[in-house]
Amino acid sequence: MSLRDSLDSLRKVDLGELDLNNLGAWPAPVKAISAVLLFVVLLGLGWQLHLSDLQAGLEQQRQEEQALKEQFASKAFQAANLEVFRAQLAEMEQSFGSLLRQLPSDTEVPGLLEDITRTGLDSGLEFEEIKLLPEVVQPFYIELPIRIRVLGGYHDLAAFVSGAASLPRIVTLHDFEIKPVAGSNGVRLGMDILARTYRYNDKGLQP
Repeated sequence: MSLRDSLDSLRKVDLGELDLNNLGAWPAPVKAISAVLLFVVLLGLGWQLHLSDLQAGLEQQRQEEQALKEQFASKAFQAANLEVFRAQLAEMEQSFGSLLRQLPSDTEVPGLLEDITRTGLDSGLEFEEIKLLPEVVQPFYIELPIRIRVLGGYHDLAAFVSGAASLPRIVTLHDFEIKPVAGSNGVRLGMDILARTYRYNDKGLQP
């Protein structure tokens, strides 16, 4: 069939008479054009799906590129400030060593008790009790609680607290309770206080 005959037959086709349920009965030119159109549609859909995959891959690559840029910028900043970080680390190690030197060893605890006692007596206080309590083991240090009960005037108590906090070794004061001494008309006060000092736990995380 020539091209002219095909065109003439197409002109004679009534699209309303075409039965979608009977494609085999369609004229040959109509079937050929339908096949071409179907092929073009399928090709377009396939290309669109392929482009979508490429677009998703491209977006993932962009995100990875941004993450690598940020990582590079962070490492570049660290490299540029490496000497500063080293100096800060050395300063921290020196400060930590200084703090460790303030922690008493086992042999220094009696001397610390003497210092606390002397501070209280110099403040004009009378000691009723000074007692070591069981140690409390922490990961990097060991707490040494000391229960103290003293008697004296308000200003004497204040001077003692200030003096104890200023001792060369680290001493912290907790849970204090002050009550008037019976029969003193409020002039003399009794103070119960828990002092804590610390020593280094050289066993680390092992108690």
